[in-house]
Amino acid sequence: MTLRLKINLIVGALTVLFTAAVIGLQLGALRDSVHEEVVAANRVAAQLLNRTVGRYAAQGVPAVLAFLQGVGRIRSNDVTLLDSQGRELYRSPPSPYKAGRDAPPWFEALMAPAPSVQAIDFLEGKLEVRANASRAALDAWDYAVNLAAGALALLLAVNALVFWLVGRAVRPLGRIVVALNALKAGRFDIALPPLPGTEAAAIGAAFNRMVGQLRDHIETERRAVRAEIQLSDSRELTHWIDRHIEAERRAIARELHDELGQSVTAMRSLALSIAQRVQASDAQSGEAARAIADEASHLYDAMHGIIPRLTPLVLDNFGLAEALDDLVQRTRRSQPELTIELRVELGATPLPAEVALTLYRAAQEGLTNALRHGQARQVTLDVAGEPRQVRFSLRDDGVGLPPQGTQRAGHYGLRWLGERVESLNGVLKIESAAPHGVLLDVTIPLPLPLPLPVPVPVP
Repeated sequence: MTLRLKINLIVGALTVLFTAAVIGLQLGALRDSVHEEVVAANRVAAQLLNRTVGRYAAQGVPAVLAFLQGVGRIRSNDVTLLDSQGRELYRSPPSPYKAGRDAPPWFEALMAPAPSVQAIDFLEGKLEVRANASRAALDAWDYAVNLAAGALALLLAVNALVFWLVGRAVRPLGRIVVALNALKAGRFDIALPPLPGTEAAAIGAAFNRMVGQLRDHIETERRAVRAEIQLSDSRELTHWIDRHIEAERRAIARELHDELGQSVTAMRSLALSIAQRVQASDAQSGEAARAIADEASHLYDAMHGIIPRLTPLVLDNFGLAEALDDLVQRTRRSQPELTIELRVELGATPLPAEVALTLYRAAQEGLTNALRHGQARQVTLDVAGEPRQVRFSLRDDGVGLPPQGTQRAGHYGLRWLGERVESLNGVLKIESAAPHGVLLDVTIPLPLPLPLPVPVPVP
């Protein structure tokens, strides 16, 4: 049901109730008027006849009869003359007023007063004056019909006018509904023109503002989605590049360890051999050979210091625990004033190679920052393995985080580490440690272990 029809029905119902109330009041007034007229007419007619009939009654019944026939019809009354035996001698003629028409019985019963009969007794008979409200009821009926017809015409006119006015008033709502349906269908370029009426104009302006904001939000969402896709692609590319860099570092480290290391060792052995042979005959050449052997030894040590920074070969060969222990031992030798405590509790938790390498890089970055930026004197490393995740934490007693945060100008190590941890769906947290220092915490989820194959019995 439309709003226009609802309003029209409400107005029509109110008009019907108002009209019914007016008609009811009018009918009540008509009924009181008919009652007063009929009762008064009956009382007056009875009094007049009582005084008049007395004079004619002395002359006998024929004189009374002749008088009544001369009087004829008395308004709102029926006059009946009876003789002494109760036989009817005379009845007043029907009223010529609106002859042949009567009000409906139910309406006449509603309008007419209670039956009233006035009896006038004389020596040779009796005269009865009976109230008759038929003509008054008919007048009331005609008035009520005209009133109802006028009320019906007024009701139709009012409803037609209300229907037209409401149609004009709600016409902007139809345009608003069309615009809402278009918006629902995905047309975000829809706009409402200025609408007539204060409320409709306010709704139209609010709708246009809403559509504008919606367009802005959708465009923002699209840009965010595009940025997220680009960021995801960038992270995948970074991850791919990082894997290839690690692979290249590993290849270079193995080349240094296997090829260059053996060559430097051979050079040192040859130099020592030459020094022993020519020591007796050519002391200067022997010294030069020993100098070559010493430089080869220094080169070998420097090369073995570069290899762990390129890639921890110990990690590939012996696992995370041994690699971290090797890192701690080398740091202790280079920083004798630094106290390092290492606790590794992996148990039987298998670590994927990429997870182990990430934790090792986290330890490297944490130690570097603790020494370079934190001026720490004590560092604690903890690694704990669980069935669903592995957690690494490094706590130092240095100067703590700077006021502006953890990122310093030109320092991208922690950012690189965060990207690496996030690529493994892990979480990197860096916060101040009590009473001073920094806590580096890395948590990486582990893939669920594959179920063991169920042996199939051999028949």
